[in-house]
Amino acid sequence: MTSAAQASPLGRTDDELAQSDIPAMLRYGLSFAGPHRTALFGDGAVGAAVLLDRLGIQPRAVAFLAKVVRSGGVRYAAELREPVPGDEAASMVRAWLESAATIADGVDGDEETARWLEALAELRSLRRVHGSRVAGG
Repeated sequence: MTSAAQASPLGRTDDELAQSDIPAMLRYGLSFAGPHRTALFGDGAVGAAVLLDRLGIQPRAVAFLAKVVRSGGVRYAAELREPVPGDEAASMVRAWLESAATIADGVDGDEETARWLEALAELRSLRRVHGSRVAGG
């Protein structure tokens, strides 16, 4: 379900959300509560899920990455050769993790990053189920 015609409740299309500056949203969303955090877990998460969807990344890969971040920290995860499968996806996700690592401070920052990754995994799952229901009838 990656059609540009698919619009969010606020009227933004998948293409518009996918053009979001995810690294910047991570830096601001992890640094500041309120509107920045809301944007990170809202438009930022949906935009990131759209990008992952387009690259065919399975929700379980992102959920596993969240466990890695929770266990080893965001800096450790950013240094992984392949945080998710595929060169293009790995490069993109590594950039997100590197951006988060500049801000994530200790266990709390790692936990917030892991929660964001879990949100991406859930959104990917929902998009997958919804897309198959639309395609199937």
